Amino acid sequence: MFPLRDTHTTGKFPFWVITIITLNILVFYLELTSVSPEAFIAQYALIPSLVDFNNLETLKPFITSQFLHAGFLHIISNMWFLWIFGDNVEDRLGKLIFPIFYLASGAAGALLQYFFMPSGDIPMLGASGAIAGVLGAYFALFKNHTVKTLIPVFGFPAVVEIPATVMLFYWFVTQLFSGAAGLVTASADIGGVAFFAHIGGFVFGWIMAKIFFNQTVSV
Repeated sequence: MFPLRDTHTTGKFPFWVITIITLNILVFYLELTSVSPEAFIAQYALIPSLVDFNNLETLKPFITSQFLHAGFLHIISNMWFLWIFGDNVEDRLGKLIFPIFYLASGAAGALLQYFFMPSGDIPMLGASGAIAGVLGAYFALFKNHTVKTLIPVFGFPAVVEIPATVMLFYWFVTQLFSGAAGLVTASADIGGVAFFAHIGGFVFGWIMAKIFFNQTVSV
């Protein structure tokens, strides 16, 4: 299932969503055009084996790594999900809280991924954990919303309108099973998708939204 658009728009200008997308594109451009993209990534990505919780300097990548991406498909898919689901969450959380929530979700996701592979030398990068937090908050706050989604029907693409909770639950379960499967072949020397960053970000976003922002029923 691939989401095309949320059927409930806020009608308001999503300042932080657009700002975050712009920053990600800018950093990706700097990454691609740097003299040494590998060195650029090594400087700002999160490398678990270098983390020292007694040294604040080594904790900065929990934030900076959220603005790096491994390729065009990586950044396009991340920004697409943020564009579709972010405006409603930004509107609900408010302009002051949303950017803090976004970065905290990314850090929470990266922390969970770090927990499963603390000695890894492969750089962790991407906005997936932060965006998963946005999805988790959306799942908690907008149960009645629907999403126009592209799905295969008898081998042909079709656009159907499905409940947002169904699509996001499906997304979360796939991440959960993928993360569990990844533990079987986990290695500090092999790269891949940081599924536990997705899971951690989603759960963090869901919990924060349920505790602090779910006082009213969304329509």
